[in-house]
Amino acid sequence: MLKNFVKAIGPVNVLMLLLVISIIIVAEITFINGQKLEAIFIGLWAPTILGFMNYLKRPK
Repeated sequence: MLKNFVKAIGPVNVLMLLLVISIIIVAEITFINGQKLEAIFIGLWAPTILGFMNYLKRPK
């Protein structure tokens, strides 16, 4: 199942999705520790990376 997922979207995209998940976790931990503005700043990286992934996958 995991091999099919990696094969379908590509290994680079899997790594980028793992990066997005880790960014969300770091943002949540930062927010819980009371650094709210920093957490918002870090949390905005995730949709930026996902948007970049969409841009790269669009048909040309």
